[in-house]
Amino acid sequence: MAVIETEFTSTNGQGLEIRPTPREEMKLYPLDTFPYEFVGRETIVSFEMPEFTAVCPFSDFPDFATIRLNYVPNERCVELKSLKLYINSFRNVKIFHEHVVNVILEDFVRACDPLNVEIEGDFNVRGNIKTMVRASHKKE
Repeated sequence: MAVIETEFTSTNGQGLEIRPTPREEMKLYPLDTFPYEFVGRETIVSFEMPEFTAVCPFSDFPDFATIRLNYVPNERCVELKSLKLYINSFRNVKIFHEHVVNVILEDFVRACDPLNVEIEGDFNVRGNIKTMVRASHKKE
């Protein structure tokens, strides 16, 4: 029997309903930026956010992770308080590990337009499986 997934709701072999939070309902805090004074100088900025929490769309249990973000600014840098509020706003969002990292990447690129950015989600072990998700973007 084939399982057909829709954009909002699907079921799986376990008979569980899966409903990730649609992007337009995530209500993520906006990322603020400030001008980078050293345009043209390749400076690597690294952040580690060890208290990331989101909700598993399968089980409705919390998922915990350390998010690592490394970037080379172009003309704008991310403002730290807004990054903290942005990351913490995932707390009630139902989202898969693979999607967390890509949503953060898309939002970060949109806000900062960096020369290069790499994001890693290092998710806590669940059911004897450790998940690491990495995504990156390089400006053309």
